[in-house]
Amino acid sequence: MAKLIGIPASPGVAIGRVLPVDRRRARVPRYHVQPEQIDPEIARLDKAVKESVEQLQQIRKSLGEGEQGDILDAHRMMADDPTLLEGARQLIRDELLNAEWAMRRMVRDVSEKLGSEGYLAERRADLDEVCDRIVHNLIGEQPLPAALPADDSVIVAYDLATADAAVLLSSGKIRGLVTDFGSKTSHTAILARALEVPCVVGAGQASEIAKSGDVIAVDGHSGEVLISPDREEILRFEMARAEAKFREAALLEERELPAVTTDGRRVYLQANIEFPEEVASVLAHGGEGVGLYRTEFLYLNREELPTEEEHYRSYAAILKQMAPKPVVIRTLDLGGDKLPIGHRSHEPNPALGLRAIRFTLRHPQLFRTQIRALLRASVHGELHIMLPMIAAVGELREARKQIEAIKAELAGEGVPIAEKIPVGIMLETPAAALAADRLARECDFFSIGTNDLIQYSLAIDRGNRDVAYLYRPLHLGVLRLIQAAVDGARQAGIECAMCGEMAGDPAYALVLLALGIDTLSMNPSDIPPVKRVLRTANLADAKKMLEAAMAFSSHDEIERYVLEEMKKRFPQLISDAGRAAGERGL
Repeated sequence: MAKLIGIPASPGVAIGRVLPVDRRRARVPRYHVQPEQIDPEIARLDKAVKESVEQLQQIRKSLGEGEQGDILDAHRMMADDPTLLEGARQLIRDELLNAEWAMRRMVRDVSEKLGSEGYLAERRADLDEVCDRIVHNLIGEQPLPAALPADDSVIVAYDLATADAAVLLSSGKIRGLVTDFGSKTSHTAILARALEVPCVVGAGQASEIAKSGDVIAVDGHSGEVLISPDREEILRFEMARAEAKFREAALLEERELPAVTTDGRRVYLQANIEFPEEVASVLAHGGEGVGLYRTEFLYLNREELPTEEEHYRSYAAILKQMAPKPVVIRTLDLGGDKLPIGHRSHEPNPALGLRAIRFTLRHPQLFRTQIRALLRASVHGELHIMLPMIAAVGELREARKQIEAIKAELAGEGVPIAEKIPVGIMLETPAAALAADRLARECDFFSIGTNDLIQYSLAIDRGNRDVAYLYRPLHLGVLRLIQAAVDGARQAGIECAMCGEMAGDPAYALVLLALGIDTLSMNPSDIPPVKRVLRTANLADAKKMLEAAMAFSSHDEIERYVLEEMKKRFPQLISDAGRAAGERGL
């Protein structure tokens, strides 16, 4: 038996037989064509692009509505992108390259502009997948075997192209998915979650160890993968699967109940989402609103900037679906590793450079377009606008000044907007947390973005595996910064929410309750277990636990104490393996 630990990417437990999928990149023949062959070569390229678009359209139709369909729409638009296609044609004309070589060269040039790290590394992978499909069609190869998988198949692959994942996972025959490579934010992982297929990514050498037909057990909660397990281990996984289903059903029975502690403290539970199609999941899991709606997807994987109408349609859709529940829409968090195609950061350290509110204030037209659309959409629901990465009062004042000017502009045009639109900020830097009392006087709410707050506080790049083990949410310094943010909000009488990954971990729920967080926003599937913790908790008890935890000096001691206490109180909800593996995937 072989045991691997990867990153849990889609919850659930699966037991089945290994279906290996070998996703090698298409081999690109390289040769020069003769001048008289230019037109036929371009025609060959155009035909392969047309075939690729049609294939992606067929896959898209099979998926129905939802986030998974949006991903395939993005791939289809990439395949049909006129700039990409014309660039490849020009290489055939100017350099007499064959079509396969020209397409690969063009995609490589665009990919280099995207960079190789962070969020856009995933988008670069999407572009490479689309190029592979076109090249496969040029050379007459099929990316996937024609045979349908067996009903008990668990896919094991080094990596899996998004379109291939869509075809296989939507067949209803796949019980689970394991990849050597990948992250929780890859489109393949997103597809697995959307289609509720247990998935573990980043599992190392799974594709080398597992052979076709081997029995395999996958735990999408903890990241554990067993290849050729013995009977005892299979029974353990089967029990875990049964317990998980029972626990999920029991938790969902409480989805309409409020998160109120036994001594009356009310905490609101909301969801972090990126697409309007995720609203169904928010409501199904008992979400009381959207605490973070990310808007960067509108700008990525495209050459041209989105129009005001595109912004408006996206925001109006989410507000209508969630009404009358609140929707907190974050303005563009562009910059750093998130830039539209054709824009590349040349800063030596983008994470400390021109990003988020700094980026939009430097590009006021981008900000104006988005704010106009947000204000216009506000009549369709309860809109809250959130400004990211505010580190100084001056930035907040400038942003609010622009928002008020745009309100006046729309009023002059006779465009209706909501009477009350709260404007809040994300606290993501130590400076903001320590100046929270002053910032709170000039905004309507706080939302603590713990992903960046922890990263900047501890000088840890959470994407760097060499130092990721140092990323500790329960570090004493982090807890004190959160407390400073809450205290600042209290003094000004405004709400203090949290929308980072820390908010969705039930192991931290009592700590955050004791610190005084009013609203926790998380992945929709995390809402039920966090709600269960809060509904069975006592605020006075939580405060005693926090006081005892903060008496320690070492983050190891604090973490050990909190985890032990939480496991005593909630043994079915708190696990060492799941939490540790989850942190690796943050």
